[in-house]
Amino acid sequence: MPVYHYRGYRPDGGSATGIIDAENPKVARFKLRKEGIFPTEVTEHTSSRFGHPAGTASKSVTSTGRAAVMTASELAIVTRQFATLLIAGLPLVDALGVIVDQTDKKPVKALFADIREKIRNGDSLSDVIETYPHDFSRIYVHMVRAGEASGALDQILARLAEFLEKQLALKHKVTNAVLYPVLMLIIGVTLLFFLMTFVVPKITAVFSDMHQALPWPTVILMTVSGFCSDYWQWLVGLLLGGLLLIRRILHTERGRMAADRLILQLPLIGDLARKISISRLASTLATMLASGVQLLDALDIAKRVMNNRILEEAIESARQNVREGETVADPLKRSGEFPALVTHMIAVGERSGELEEMLRRLSQIYDGEVERVITRLTSLMEPIMILAMGGIVFFIVVAILLPIFEMGQMIQM
Repeated sequence: MPVYHYRGYRPDGGSATGIIDAENPKVARFKLRKEGIFPTEVTEHTSSRFGHPAGTASKSVTSTGRAAVMTASELAIVTRQFATLLIAGLPLVDALGVIVDQTDKKPVKALFADIREKIRNGDSLSDVIETYPHDFSRIYVHMVRAGEASGALDQILARLAEFLEKQLALKHKVTNAVLYPVLMLIIGVTLLFFLMTFVVPKITAVFSDMHQALPWPTVILMTVSGFCSDYWQWLVGLLLGGLLLIRRILHTERGRMAADRLILQLPLIGDLARKISISRLASTLATMLASGVQLLDALDIAKRVMNNRILEEAIESARQNVREGETVADPLKRSGEFPALVTHMIAVGERSGELEEMLRRLSQIYDGEVERVITRLTSLMEPIMILAMGGIVFFIVVAILLPIFEMGQMIQM
Protein backbone atom coordinates (compact mmCIF):
# COMPACT_ATOMS: atom_id res chain seq x y z
CA MET A 1 0.00 0.00 0.00
CA PRO A 2 1.49 3.39 -0.99
CA VAL A 3 2.50 5.93 1.63
CA TYR A 4 1.59 9.63 1.29
CA HIS A 5 2.94 12.81 2.83
CA TYR A 6 0.23 15.32 3.66
CA ARG A 7 -0.16 18.94 4.72
CA GLY A 8 -3.37 20.45 5.99
CA TYR A 9 -5.25 22.14 8.79
CA ARG A 10 -7.02 20.96 11.91
CA PRO A 11 -10.49 22.21 12.90
CA ASP A 12 -8.90 24.65 15.37
CA GLY A 13 -6.87 26.24 12.55
CA GLY A 14 -3.54 24.63 13.48
CA SER A 15 -1.35 23.17 10.74
CA ALA A 16 -0.99 19.40 10.39
CA THR A 17 1.68 17.40 8.57
CA GLY A 18 2.60 13.73 8.53
CA ILE A 19 2.31 10.50 6.55
CA ILE A 20 -0.56 8.12 5.91
CA ASP A 21 -0.97 4.92 3.93
CA ALA A 22 -3.84 4.46 1.50
CA GLU A 23 -4.68 2.80 -1.82
CA ASN A 24 -4.62 6.12 -3.69
CA PRO A 25 -4.57 9.89 -3.01
CA LYS A 26 -8.39 10.05 -2.97
CA VAL A 27 -8.60 7.44 -0.20
CA ALA A 28 -5.80 9.24 1.66
CA ARG A 29 -7.79 12.49 1.61
CA PHE A 30 -10.90 10.64 2.77
CA LYS A 31 -9.00 9.10 5.71
CA LEU A 32 -7.60 12.50 6.68
CA ARG A 33 -11.02 14.16 6.65
CA LYS A 34 -12.34 11.30 8.76
CA GLU A 35 -9.61 12.10 11.30
CA GLY A 36 -10.63 15.76 11.32
CA ILE A 37 -7.78 17.01 9.11
CA PHE A 38 -8.48 19.14 6.02
CA PRO A 39 -5.67 18.29 3.57
CA THR A 40 -4.21 20.94 1.26
CA GLU A 41 -1.46 18.76 -0.21
CA VAL A 42 -1.14 14.97 -0.54
CA THR A 43 1.95 13.61 -2.32
CA GLU A 44 3.08 10.01 -2.66
CA HIS A 45 6.13 9.15 -0.59
CA THR A 46 8.90 7.22 -2.34
CA SER A 47 11.72 5.36 -0.64
CA SER A 48 14.49 7.13 -2.52
CA ARG A 49 15.46 8.97 0.63
CA PHE A 50 16.06 5.57 2.25
CA GLY A 51 18.02 4.11 -0.62
CA HIS A 52 15.49 2.19 -2.81
CA PRO A 53 12.26 2.79 -4.68
CA ALA A 54 9.13 1.66 -2.89
CA GLY A 55 8.39 -2.01 -3.22
CA THR A 56 11.95 -3.18 -3.89
CA ALA A 57 14.56 -4.62 -1.62
CA SER A 58 17.87 -5.09 -3.36
CA LYS A 59 20.62 -7.21 -1.87
CA SER A 60 23.12 -4.47 -2.64
CA VAL A 61 23.35 -1.61 -0.18
CA THR A 62 22.79 1.73 -1.83
CA SER A 63 21.76 3.87 1.12
CA THR A 64 25.26 4.43 2.49
CA GLY A 65 25.00 8.16 1.99
CA ARG A 66 22.04 8.54 4.36
CA ALA A 67 22.43 9.12 8.05
CA ALA A 68 20.60 6.87 10.48
CA VAL A 69 17.10 8.00 11.45
CA MET A 70 17.10 6.00 14.72
CA THR A 71 19.36 6.29 17.72
CA ALA A 72 20.57 3.16 19.51
CA SER A 73 18.00 3.66 22.28
CA GLU A 74 15.17 4.13 19.77
CA LEU A 75 16.20 0.93 17.95
CA ALA A 76 16.19 -1.01 21.23
CA ILE A 77 12.72 0.32 22.13
CA VAL A 78 11.28 -0.43 18.67
CA THR A 79 12.79 -3.93 18.68
CA ARG A 80 11.25 -4.64 22.09
CA GLN A 81 7.84 -3.41 20.86
CA PHE A 82 8.18 -5.45 17.66
CA ALA A 83 9.02 -8.63 19.59
CA THR A 84 6.13 -8.11 22.01
CA LEU A 85 3.64 -7.66 19.18
CA LEU A 86 4.82 -10.80 17.37
CA ILE A 87 4.78 -12.86 20.58
CA ALA A 88 1.20 -11.66 21.11
CA GLY A 89 0.29 -13.29 17.80
CA LEU A 90 0.05 -10.32 15.42
CA PRO A 91 1.07 -10.95 11.80
CA LEU A 92 4.31 -9.30 10.70
CA VAL A 93 2.65 -6.61 8.55
CA ASP A 94 0.13 -5.74 11.27
CA ALA A 95 2.90 -5.49 13.87
CA LEU A 96 4.79 -3.08 11.61
CA GLY A 97 1.57 -1.10 11.21
CA VAL A 98 1.26 -0.74 14.99
CA ILE A 99 4.87 0.52 15.17
CA VAL A 100 4.13 3.06 12.43
CA ASP A 101 1.07 4.29 14.30
CA GLN A 102 2.80 4.49 17.68
CA THR A 103 5.96 6.24 16.51
CA ASP A 104 5.96 10.02 16.81
CA LYS A 105 9.25 10.68 15.04
CA LYS A 106 8.40 11.26 11.37
CA PRO A 107 11.60 9.80 9.79
CA VAL A 108 11.19 6.61 11.86
CA LYS A 109 7.51 6.43 10.93
CA ALA A 110 8.39 6.77 7.25
CA LEU A 111 11.15 4.16 7.55
CA PHE A 112 8.87 1.49 9.00
CA ALA A 113 6.10 2.42 6.58
CA ASP A 114 8.57 1.71 3.75
CA ILE A 115 9.59 -1.60 5.34
CA ARG A 116 5.94 -2.63 5.71
CA GLU A 117 5.21 -1.77 2.08
CA LYS A 118 8.14 -3.84 0.79
CA ILE A 119 7.12 -6.84 2.92
CA ARG A 120 3.59 -6.56 1.50
CA ASN A 121 5.17 -6.85 -1.94
CA GLY A 122 6.72 -10.20 -1.01
CA ASP A 123 10.20 -9.37 0.34
CA SER A 124 11.50 -10.93 3.54
CA LEU A 125 12.13 -8.77 6.59
CA SER A 126 15.86 -9.56 6.64
CA ASP A 127 16.28 -8.62 2.97
CA VAL A 128 14.41 -5.35 3.51
CA ILE A 129 16.29 -4.17 6.60
CA GLU A 130 19.59 -5.11 4.96
CA THR A 131 19.00 -2.19 2.57
CA TYR A 132 19.14 0.22 5.55
CA PRO A 133 22.65 -0.44 6.97
CA HIS A 134 22.75 2.85 8.89
CA ASP A 135 19.77 1.81 11.01
CA PHE A 136 20.15 -1.99 11.17
CA SER A 137 23.58 -3.47 11.81
CA ARG A 138 24.87 -6.73 10.36
CA ILE A 139 24.20 -8.38 13.73
CA TYR A 140 20.57 -7.31 13.50
CA VAL A 141 20.19 -8.54 9.90
CA HIS A 142 21.81 -11.93 10.52
CA MET A 143 19.76 -12.60 13.64
CA VAL A 144 16.51 -11.68 11.88
CA ARG A 145 17.48 -13.95 8.98
CA ALA A 146 18.20 -16.79 11.41
CA GLY A 147 14.84 -16.16 13.08
CA GLU A 148 13.03 -16.33 9.74
CA ALA A 149 14.81 -19.57 8.83
CA SER A 150 13.97 -21.21 12.17
CA GLY A 151 10.41 -19.90 12.35
CA ALA A 152 11.10 -18.24 15.71
CA LEU A 153 11.35 -14.60 14.65
CA ASP A 154 9.45 -13.38 17.71
CA GLN A 155 11.85 -15.11 20.12
CA ILE A 156 14.90 -13.94 18.15
CA LEU A 157 13.66 -10.33 18.23
CA ALA A 158 13.10 -10.60 21.99
CA ARG A 159 16.66 -11.88 22.39
CA LEU A 160 17.92 -9.13 20.09
CA ALA A 161 16.08 -6.47 22.11
CA GLU A 162 17.68 -7.81 25.29
CA PHE A 163 21.09 -7.71 23.61
CA LEU A 164 20.63 -4.12 22.40
CA GLU A 165 19.44 -2.99 25.84
CA LYS A 166 22.44 -4.63 27.49
CA GLN A 167 24.89 -3.01 25.05
CA LEU A 168 23.20 0.35 25.55
CA ALA A 169 23.41 0.02 29.35
CA LEU A 170 27.13 -0.79 29.11
CA LYS A 171 27.72 2.20 26.83
CA HIS A 172 25.86 4.55 29.19
CA LYS A 173 27.79 3.18 32.17
CA VAL A 174 31.14 3.88 30.51
CA THR A 175 30.05 7.27 29.16
CA ASN A 176 28.76 8.45 32.54
CA ALA A 177 31.98 7.34 34.23
CA VAL A 178 34.18 9.17 31.72
CA LEU A 179 32.03 12.27 31.26
CA TYR A 180 32.55 13.83 34.70
CA PRO A 181 36.38 13.74 34.82
CA VAL A 182 36.64 14.84 31.18
CA LEU A 183 34.34 17.83 31.77
CA MET A 184 36.22 18.73 34.95
CA LEU A 185 39.53 18.53 33.08
CA ILE A 186 38.31 20.72 30.22
CA ILE A 187 36.78 23.31 32.57
CA GLY A 188 39.86 23.33 34.83
CA VAL A 189 42.35 23.71 31.99
CA THR A 190 40.23 26.46 30.39
CA LEU A 191 39.97 28.44 33.64
CA LEU A 192 43.70 28.09 34.33
CA PHE A 193 44.54 29.22 30.81
CA PHE A 194 42.26 32.25 31.21
CA LEU A 195 43.84 33.13 34.58
CA MET A 196 47.40 32.75 33.31
CA THR A 197 46.70 34.68 30.11
CA PHE A 198 44.49 37.58 31.17
CA VAL A 199 44.31 37.84 34.99
CA VAL A 200 47.72 36.95 36.44
CA PRO A 201 49.73 39.31 34.14
CA LYS A 202 47.73 42.30 35.42
CA ILE A 203 48.35 41.30 39.05
CA THR A 204 52.05 40.58 38.61
CA ALA A 205 52.68 43.72 36.55
CA VAL A 206 53.34 45.67 39.78
CA PHE A 207 56.19 43.29 40.65
CA SER A 208 58.15 44.35 37.57
CA ASP A 209 58.82 47.78 39.16
CA MET A 210 60.28 46.25 42.31
CA HIS A 211 64.04 46.75 42.47
CA GLN A 212 64.72 43.52 44.27
CA ALA A 213 64.99 39.84 43.51
CA LEU A 214 61.65 38.12 43.35
CA PRO A 215 60.96 34.68 44.91
CA TRP A 216 61.43 31.80 42.50
CA PRO A 217 57.69 30.82 42.52
CA THR A 218 56.86 34.38 41.43
CA VAL A 219 59.51 34.29 38.69
CA ILE A 220 58.13 31.00 37.35
CA LEU A 221 54.55 32.33 37.49
CA MET A 222 55.47 35.59 35.69
CA THR A 223 57.42 33.70 33.03
CA VAL A 224 54.59 31.26 32.30
CA SER A 225 51.84 33.90 32.41
CA GLY A 226 53.90 36.25 30.22
CA PHE A 227 54.39 33.53 27.65
CA CYS A 228 50.68 32.68 27.67
CA SER A 229 49.73 36.35 27.43
CA ASP A 230 52.10 37.07 24.52
CA TYR A 231 51.52 33.90 22.51
CA TRP A 232 48.02 32.72 23.45
CA GLN A 233 46.86 32.89 19.83
CA TRP A 234 49.71 30.58 18.83
CA LEU A 235 48.94 28.23 21.70
CA VAL A 236 45.27 27.99 20.70
CA GLY A 237 46.28 27.47 17.07
CA LEU A 238 48.76 24.73 18.01
CA LEU A 239 46.12 23.02 20.14
CA LEU A 240 43.53 23.04 17.35
CA GLY A 241 46.13 22.01 14.77
CA GLY A 242 47.30 19.17 17.01
CA LEU A 243 43.74 17.92 17.48
CA LEU A 244 43.12 18.01 13.72
CA LEU A 245 46.42 16.19 13.07
CA ILE A 246 45.57 13.48 15.62
CA ARG A 247 42.11 13.10 14.08
CA ARG A 248 43.64 12.73 10.63
CA ILE A 249 46.17 10.16 11.85
CA LEU A 250 43.41 8.15 13.55
CA HIS A 251 41.59 7.94 10.22
CA THR A 252 44.51 5.97 8.76
CA GLU A 253 44.85 2.24 9.37
CA ARG A 254 48.39 2.50 10.79
CA GLY A 255 47.40 5.39 13.05
CA ARG A 256 44.33 3.57 14.37
CA MET A 257 46.38 0.41 14.99
CA ALA A 258 49.03 2.38 16.91
CA ALA A 259 46.39 4.20 18.96
CA ASP A 260 44.52 0.99 19.80
CA ARG A 261 47.76 -0.73 20.83
CA LEU A 262 48.67 2.27 23.02
CA ILE A 263 45.25 2.24 24.69
CA LEU A 264 45.63 -1.44 25.62
CA GLN A 265 49.03 -0.73 27.20
CA LEU A 266 47.88 2.18 29.39
CA PRO A 267 47.49 1.42 33.10
CA LEU A 268 43.86 1.10 34.28
CA ILE A 269 42.48 2.54 31.01
CA GLY A 270 43.95 -0.33 28.96
CA ASP A 271 42.54 -2.88 31.38
CA LEU A 272 39.11 -1.24 31.17
CA ALA A 273 39.18 -1.07 27.35
CA ARG A 274 40.14 -4.76 27.10
CA LYS A 275 37.41 -5.85 29.51
CA ILE A 276 34.75 -3.79 27.67
CA SER A 277 35.79 -5.34 24.34
CA ILE A 278 35.72 -8.89 25.77
CA SER A 279 32.30 -8.27 27.33
CA ARG A 280 30.93 -7.05 23.98
CA LEU A 281 32.48 -9.99 22.12
CA ALA A 282 31.15 -12.62 24.52
CA SER A 283 27.67 -11.10 24.64
CA THR A 284 27.44 -10.76 20.85
CA LEU A 285 28.72 -14.26 20.14
CA ALA A 286 26.43 -15.82 22.76
CA THR A 287 23.38 -14.04 21.37
CA MET A 288 24.12 -14.87 17.73
CA LEU A 289 25.02 -18.52 18.33
CA ALA A 290 21.90 -19.01 20.47
CA SER A 291 19.87 -17.51 17.60
CA GLY A 292 21.20 -20.02 15.09
CA VAL A 293 23.86 -17.95 13.32
CA GLN A 294 26.82 -20.02 12.11
CA LEU A 295 30.07 -19.70 14.09
CA LEU A 296 32.16 -18.28 11.23
CA ASP A 297 29.56 -15.63 10.45
CA ALA A 298 29.14 -14.86 14.15
CA LEU A 299 32.91 -14.35 14.58
CA ASP A 300 33.08 -12.13 11.50
CA ILE A 301 30.28 -9.91 12.82
CA ALA A 302 31.19 -9.99 16.52
CA LYS A 303 34.74 -8.74 15.96
CA ARG A 304 33.32 -5.43 14.71
CA VAL A 305 31.74 -4.58 18.07
CA MET A 306 35.10 -4.61 19.89
CA ASN A 307 36.22 -1.17 18.61
CA ASN A 308 39.89 -2.12 18.79
CA ARG A 309 41.91 -3.09 15.74
CA ILE A 310 44.39 -5.23 17.70
CA LEU A 311 41.67 -7.39 19.22
CA GLU A 312 39.76 -7.47 15.92
CA GLU A 313 42.83 -8.89 14.18
CA ALA A 314 43.12 -11.57 16.84
CA ILE A 315 39.48 -12.58 16.28
CA GLU A 316 39.93 -12.57 12.50
CA SER A 317 43.01 -14.79 12.83
CA ALA A 318 41.03 -17.16 15.05
CA ARG A 319 38.21 -17.16 12.49
CA GLN A 320 40.61 -18.21 9.72
CA ASN A 321 41.99 -20.99 11.92
CA VAL A 322 38.46 -22.19 12.73
CA ARG A 323 37.76 -22.32 9.00
CA GLU A 324 40.75 -24.68 8.70
CA GLY A 325 39.46 -26.97 11.46
CA GLU A 326 40.92 -25.53 14.66
CA THR A 327 39.00 -24.61 17.79
CA VAL A 328 38.30 -21.00 18.76
CA ALA A 329 40.19 -21.11 22.05
CA ASP A 330 43.63 -22.18 20.74
CA PRO A 331 44.31 -19.26 18.32
CA LEU A 332 42.92 -16.78 20.87
CA LYS A 333 45.37 -18.15 23.44
CA ARG A 334 48.29 -17.90 20.98
CA SER A 335 47.47 -14.26 20.22
CA GLY A 336 48.29 -13.27 23.81
CA GLU A 337 45.59 -10.59 23.77
CA PHE A 338 43.00 -12.46 25.83
CA PRO A 339 43.22 -13.41 29.53
CA ALA A 340 43.52 -17.07 30.47
CA LEU A 341 39.99 -17.05 31.91
CA VAL A 342 38.55 -16.20 28.50
CA THR A 343 40.39 -18.87 26.52
CA HIS A 344 39.82 -21.48 29.25
CA MET A 345 36.04 -20.92 29.42
CA ILE A 346 35.74 -20.94 25.63
CA ALA A 347 37.75 -24.20 25.46
CA VAL A 348 35.49 -25.79 28.10
CA GLY A 349 32.41 -24.63 26.19
CA GLU A 350 33.70 -26.12 22.93
CA ARG A 351 34.54 -29.47 24.54
CA SER A 352 31.20 -29.72 26.34
CA GLY A 353 29.10 -28.44 23.43
CA GLU A 354 27.81 -25.53 25.53
CA LEU A 355 29.76 -22.68 23.95
CA GLU A 356 26.79 -20.28 24.02
CA GLU A 357 26.26 -20.83 27.76
CA MET A 358 29.98 -20.34 28.51
CA LEU A 359 30.03 -17.15 26.47
CA ARG A 360 26.97 -15.89 28.32
CA ARG A 361 28.65 -16.55 31.67
CA LEU A 362 31.84 -14.92 30.40
CA SER A 363 29.84 -11.84 29.44
CA GLN A 364 28.31 -11.67 32.92
CA ILE A 365 31.74 -12.00 34.56
CA TYR A 366 33.25 -9.21 32.47
CA ASP A 367 30.23 -6.98 32.95
CA GLY A 368 30.97 -7.16 36.67
CA GLU A 369 34.68 -6.57 36.01
CA VAL A 370 33.91 -3.50 33.90
CA GLU A 371 31.75 -2.06 36.65
CA ARG A 372 34.47 -2.73 39.24
CA VAL A 373 37.20 -1.08 37.13
CA ILE A 374 34.97 1.92 36.35
CA THR A 375 34.26 2.40 40.06
CA ARG A 376 37.96 2.15 40.85
CA LEU A 377 38.96 4.51 38.06
CA THR A 378 36.33 7.07 39.02
CA SER A 379 37.30 6.93 42.70
CA LEU A 380 40.93 7.57 41.74
CA MET A 381 40.34 10.28 39.14
CA GLU A 382 38.28 12.62 41.31
CA PRO A 383 40.79 13.08 44.17
CA ILE A 384 43.72 13.22 41.75
CA MET A 385 42.09 16.03 39.75
CA ILE A 386 41.06 17.90 42.91
CA LEU A 387 44.59 17.65 44.31
CA ALA A 388 46.14 18.70 40.99
CA MET A 389 43.86 21.73 40.59
CA GLY A 390 44.27 22.64 44.26
CA GLY A 391 48.06 22.40 43.98
CA ILE A 392 48.15 24.68 40.94
CA VAL A 393 45.87 27.26 42.57
CA PHE A 394 47.95 27.09 45.78
CA PHE A 395 51.14 27.70 43.76
CA ILE A 396 49.57 30.75 42.05
CA VAL A 397 48.40 32.20 45.37
CA VAL A 398 51.79 31.65 47.03
CA ALA A 399 53.64 33.13 44.03
CA ILE A 400 51.50 36.29 44.25
CA LEU A 401 51.55 36.67 48.05
CA LEU A 402 55.29 36.13 48.64
CA PRO A 403 56.45 39.43 47.05
CA ILE A 404 53.59 41.26 48.79
CA PHE A 405 54.79 39.95 52.16
CA GLU A 406 58.36 41.01 51.30
CA MET A 407 57.13 44.49 50.37
CA GLY A 408 55.33 44.73 53.71
CA GLN A 409 58.49 43.78 55.60
CA MET A 410 60.52 46.40 53.71
CA ILE A 411 57.96 49.12 54.58
CA GLN A 412 58.10 48.18 58.31
CA MET A 413 61.89 48.42 58.25
